[in-house]
Amino acid sequence: MEANNSQVHQRIATIAAHLNPSDNSPTEGRLGLDRGICRAKGGSAGFKVAILGAAGGIGQPLAMLMKMNPLVSVLHLYDVVNTPGVTADISHMDTGAVVRGFLGQQQLEEALTGMDLVIIPAGVPRKPGMTRDDLFNINAGIVKTLCEGIAKCCPKAIVNLISNPVNSTVPIAAEVFKKAGTFDPKRLLGVTMLDVVRANTFVAEVLGLDPREVDVPVVGGHAGVTILPLLSQVKPPCSFTQKEIDYLTDRIQNGGTEVVEAKAGAGSATLSMAYAAVKFADACLRGLRGDAGIIECSYVASHVTELPFFASKVRLGRTGVEEIHALGPLNEYERVGLEKAKKELAASIQKGISFVNK
Repeated sequence: MEANNSQVHQRIATIAAHLNPSDNSPTEGRLGLDRGICRAKGGSAGFKVAILGAAGGIGQPLAMLMKMNPLVSVLHLYDVVNTPGVTADISHMDTGAVVRGFLGQQQLEEALTGMDLVIIPAGVPRKPGMTRDDLFNINAGIVKTLCEGIAKCCPKAIVNLISNPVNSTVPIAAEVFKKAGTFDPKRLLGVTMLDVVRANTFVAEVLGLDPREVDVPVVGGHAGVTILPLLSQVKPPCSFTQKEIDYLTDRIQNGGTEVVEAKAGAGSATLSMAYAAVKFADACLRGLRGDAGIIECSYVASHVTELPFFASKVRLGRTGVEEIHALGPLNEYERVGLEKAKKELAASIQKGISFVNK
């Protein structure tokens, strides 16, 4: 009977350690729990993933979807508020990933230690009338702080950056990593997958196809005119009228505004963003696992144009970005769009770099 009681207490202690990590006790061996075996009984080996901003509008559905991913063995949820509740809620899902919550700046380093993939949706959302640049001063500081933690605690992790404005926050992250001496351009990826998801959906509507059968390359950046769908390269091959091209390009570029206005002050694109983020994170994890032919669009350090950062198709692998694809043949409409995109992107990139080096 005593042995049974002992086992019960051990199980309770283990669960408590997942849900309420103490910021002043040692990481290894806490309550008999070692990080190396931090896995649900019967859970398969997989990757350790941290979500920074896990209690927010994107973070919560993102956490739920990552808990459902069989490639995830350990899921760390970090935020400055409300993480214990989100962690308790998500941890009840009967999937293999072990969930642990971390609350506040003092637990950031513990949340990041040993992670393979870090996803960052942290920051404030857009509200009606706000541009992505209006978000800059708040979110830039948040991203800088989080990336300083990554540089210290898991410099080899793949980083998926969602926090807007992505056109500027990815250069901010790169500058932070450069200052820390940990920058690896292959491991820093701005998530532009929502633009691709929207493009696939809207093009499929026009063509009368299932969106899962459509692949639209979207290049450039992740705001307004910097979002450039390459409708001449859509798979399956098809043709559009000029009116359709104008409609689709405008809707893809302003998809975020469409949602912000429809929510009328109640938030921005959180659910579709979480879906897109998980789709991209899963591609990164499959690349880490060694799967071949994983190609997605992402905003990365790039030589595709004269700009230091640019979104285009990339091949993902064990080290992150293993190959950056060229843009391919563009028609005249896309060439004009590319010049507009580059002009705005250049200013956004410089804004991010200047923020860190001011």
